[in-house]
Amino acid sequence: MRGLLLWGGWLLAAGYLVGATGSCQHRCCPGRNNACWVAGARWARCYCDSYCERTGDCCKDYRATCRHAAAVGCAVGPWGPWSGCSSPCGVGSKARSRQVTVPPRHGGEPCPDLKQRRGCLGEHQTCGTAEEVAKILPDSFSRDFRDAWRRAGLLLPEEPSGYCGYFRLTQVGPPCRGQAWSRQLHRDKRVCVECRGHVSHRRPHCTGHGLQGARTFWVAASMVGCQGSWVQEGLQEGCVCSPPALIFV
Repeated sequence: MRGLLLWGGWLLAAGYLVGATGSCQHRCCPGRNNACWVAGARWARCYCDSYCERTGDCCKDYRATCRHAAAVGCAVGPWGPWSGCSSPCGVGSKARSRQVTVPPRHGGEPCPDLKQRRGCLGEHQTCGTAEEVAKILPDSFSRDFRDAWRRAGLLLPEEPSGYCGYFRLTQVGPPCRGQAWSRQLHRDKRVCVECRGHVSHRRPHCTGHGLQGARTFWVAASMVGCQGSWVQEGLQEGCVCSPPALIFV
């Protein structure tokens, strides 16, 4: 009886030792899979996913059990052209990319970076326009003949022919809370600003309309400290802004 117990104990110990090596039999996984492991020596984990060869923690029988085909490393095509500068004026960035032509298989070398980015300096021919600061007022000023700005000749006559500028506000100073019209200005709001010229002028130009896509600056002509920045989203010839509208002065 004692001999049978010793024999059974030996078999149990042998089974433990075999299990301690950690076998990938019926446990192979593609790619990187942190759940694809078995208990190895001293119950430490060893892995059966194809990524284990890069991390050096494969089970001893991984190659014999899981690698039925030779590893295929990733292959990529040539770099594409650099994009234009993200900023038409001033500091911006350019980007380029490339495509995977052969994806990695069976634990082969993974793909390198597929995108690159580098700095650039936008030098659009109209960058000087983006340096101008716009002076704005509410459209109601142009309809009030008694307003001091109109008497001073800062505003143009009625029957305007000009264009509209559409802007996305990116910054509005706290002093703009001082008047009813300027309290309507807030970050991310889209505003329409009219540029009015004499009928005899074919293409009027208002200072500060900026360059499309570029961040420029504006000030309220009637309030000290009411100022901010915006991004021009487009210009439209011969239009009238829907109220509440602004005007360039």
